Amino acid sequence: MTGRHDLPEPDTFTRTYWDAAAEGRLLIRRCRACGRSHHYPREFCPHCWSEDVTWEPASGRATLYTWSVVHRNDLPPFTERLPYVAAVVDLAEGPRMMTEIVGPGEPSAGAELRVGFREGIPVFRLLPGAAGR
Repeated sequence: MTGRHDLPEPDTFTRTYWDAAAEGRLLIRRCRACGRSHHYPREFCPHCWSEDVTWEPASGRATLYTWSVVHRNDLPPFTERLPYVAAVVDLAEGPRMMTEIVGPGEPSAGAELRVGFREGIPVFRLLPGAAGR
């Protein structure tokens, strides 16, 4: 155990995803059989079970689906970030993704977001003036 509970442990399959994130790029998977995208990265399509899936760049745009303000987390380094906003976002390409909302602004359902990266981890920021639905 590393003492940090917020950093990924890439494996052979997910290394492509995490290497891209370290470069500031968000990737998703798209199925060539049914055409649907998905996230988190899997070696097969969760919609049709095809193994004919490929990596593609995501736009980095999303809308806020739901969130929770976390006031207590005893694992490092979360203690130093309290309170923080844990969230589920709908990527513009379709998949839902768990993440963290960082930066200024008050979350609201449907708010427009843009991806950013903290230590190679995708996090999202509210767009200025982003209003929910």
